[in-house]
Amino acid sequence: MVKNMQPRIIPRAEHTISRRHVSPNALRTLYRLHDNGFIAYLVGGCVRDLLMGRAPKDFDIATDATPSQIKRLFRNCRLVGRRFRLAHLHFQDEILEVSTFRAAVPSGGEDADETHRSDSSPHHLKDEDGMVLRDNVFGTPEEDALRRDFTINALAYNIADFSVIDYSTGLNDLHQRLIRPIGEPLVRLTEDPVRMLRAVRFAASHGFVIESDTWEAICQLSATISRAAPARLYEEVQKLFLLGAARPVLELLETSGLLAALFPGLHRWLHGNGGHRHILDTHLEGIDRLFHSGMSPSAPLIFAALFGPFLEEEALKRHLDGIPYQQALAGACAAFLPEVRATVYIPGQAGSHLQRILAFQPSLRRIPPRRPSSLAGRPDFADAMTYLCLSAKTRGEERSALEWWEAFIKTPSSSAMLPEPSPEETPVKKKKRRKRRRKHPPAAQAAV
Repeated sequence: MVKNMQPRIIPRAEHTISRRHVSPNALRTLYRLHDNGFIAYLVGGCVRDLLMGRAPKDFDIATDATPSQIKRLFRNCRLVGRRFRLAHLHFQDEILEVSTFRAAVPSGGEDADETHRSDSSPHHLKDEDGMVLRDNVFGTPEEDALRRDFTINALAYNIADFSVIDYSTGLNDLHQRLIRPIGEPLVRLTEDPVRMLRAVRFAASHGFVIESDTWEAICQLSATISRAAPARLYEEVQKLFLLGAARPVLELLETSGLLAALFPGLHRWLHGNGGHRHILDTHLEGIDRLFHSGMSPSAPLIFAALFGPFLEEEALKRHLDGIPYQQALAGACAAFLPEVRATVYIPGQAGSHLQRILAFQPSLRRIPPRRPSSLAGRPDFADAMTYLCLSAKTRGEERSALEWWEAFIKTPSSSAMLPEPSPEETPVKKKKRRKRRRKHPPAAQAAV
């Protein structure tokens, strides 16, 4: 992996991290671990972001306390994880992840392989191609730092003296805005192919550059991303596209070959027509604007932005062959989504929501729409309207529909501008027939 080297320790006076910018729950956790004699560090992306002056999305903690020791210290602790045990501390407003320092995966070789064969439940396990299947050996703070993915994520903040500890070249790479794995790029990306997506995400969201040898390794190994678990890739794809850098992410995915490996159908469509790239770029720029305006796009909406133009095009082809449009759209989704799920697992509920967003579009594009108040009250209306906004940027014929709906939504008494429903549209309430009580004959007569 990496030769041991003396860590670089930056005292409090020489770095910019302040406890004012750290979650109070994280501080309390760090102090309790430290007061009970354990090492307690903030680690990973939160240290990177604090040094960059960015607000961390979450605060991860690493310690030499074992999971069982952490559980005894914190009544709000839940132990999770099968590949390796983690402690989740549940607070009212956040969940903190506390991990025990772990050792690096041992390098390959006959001795290591023999150990794996002789141990019925190995702590370290790789497949024949070098991908880590299990990694659960406790280690030192240095080993824990050096087993992380990139140098900029191998920094630690020590609550004992408020120093920053750098076990590799993280501070220099952070200053140069470089993404570099810890160790040999081909080896580290083979161990965990998802690291390729993380490199793309950090480069796009932070404006970093992927170091040249690392970029070559990503291009060489891009097809191996399909070896990662589809459920895990679903989570990673959401992070790629839902955090405000979807447009640059797409460019890096396409250039590296990762897009073709993740979404082969989308890749074929993208290169089938020169105008398709412009459509997709415009959609993703709109998604990024939503994020930066404080909105959080849903996962089905981002998949609609990615796959919607292709699926609508396929549905139109089927419709021109005489199939009703909604049935054609359902057929297009049924043919396309299984191919995606082979690599990136999209839950059935998210896939259904995606289809409903697209199925809503003909009703929104009709001017004037039928029963707009009823349409606006449907649960999928917000995402469907957002999709209409995205597509109106590239389709001039949809702008008039968008303008109509924007005026409708802004009108305080929007019901006043609606046409009166025609008699055939007005439901007629049927009067319930009252049941008459059946008269029973007197007992004497019944006996006759």
